[in-house]
Amino acid sequence: MSAVQTSSRPPLFNNHNDAPPSINHSMWPGHMVGQREQPVRVFLVDDDSHIRRVIAQDLMGDSRTLLVGHACSLREARKSIQQHDFDVLMIDLNLGDGEGLDLLELVQGTHPHVQSIIVSVTERDEKVFQAFEKGAVGYLLKNSWFGDYAQAVLQVANGGASITPSLAKKILSLVSRSQNYVVSASNRTKEEKLSEREIEILKLIACGYSSPEISTHLKISTMTVSTHVKNMYRKLQAKTRAHAVKAASLRGLI
Repeated sequence: MSAVQTSSRPPLFNNHNDAPPSINHSMWPGHMVGQREQPVRVFLVDDDSHIRRVIAQDLMGDSRTLLVGHACSLREARKSIQQHDFDVLMIDLNLGDGEGLDLLELVQGTHPHVQSIIVSVTERDEKVFQAFEKGAVGYLLKNSWFGDYAQAVLQVANGGASITPSLAKKILSLVSRSQNYVVSASNRTKEEKLSEREIEILKLIACGYSSPEISTHLKISTMTVSTHVKNMYRKLQAKTRAHAVKAASLRGLI
C-alpha cells in the first residue's frame, strides 16, 4: 500500500513489502472520524527524510489514517498543499528554507477545516505558544518515546488536542505560575490602595507639614499619624517622605 505522493518527489516506500501491514481496528466506534472506508487524510511537511519515513510507516500501518502527500521544504509545501485535499497537517517548525509557522498561517486561509500538528525537536516556550496562537492543536516532540503519530492524528481529527506528555506538563506548569502571578498581582494591588485618611496625610506631607502639625490639623495623635505614614511607606514601597510623595504622584493619588 503506497500513499499518494507529489509528482516531483520519490515515494516514501519503494514497494508493497516496505509498507507495514494495516491494523484492524474493529472496535473503533462508528461515530468517530477515521473509519476504514474514510480514513483521516494527512499531509506531512518535514525536511528530515528519516522522520518522514517513521511517521509515514506509523500512519500507513493504521487503517484509520492515510498519508496523501508530503513535502520536504516550505517552498514545496506551499505548492503541494494546493494540489491535495487533507484533514490534518503535520509539520516541522524548522524547515530548510523557512519556518513551519509561516505555513500554519497559509493553511488557515486556504484549508480552514484542517487541523495542524507540530512535530519538532523544539520545545522553547515562545515557539510552542506561537504555534498554538497560529492555530496548531497538537505538538509532538521528535525525541519523545510517546510518538504515536496515528493516534495524535485521530485525536485532533475528532476535536481533541495532542501534546507530548512532558511538554503538556511543562505548559501546565507555566499556566499555573501565570495564574499565581495574576493572583499575587491582584493581592498587591489591594495592599497598595491607600485609605482616604492616608491620602489626606500624604497631601499635607507634600505641602511640607510635619507630623506634629498634621496631628494638630487633623485632631489626631502623633502616634496615629506615624502609624499612617508607616502604612503608606509599605504600600508605596517608599523609605522617605519625599519618596512616598513622588510614588503617590506618579500613580495619580495626589
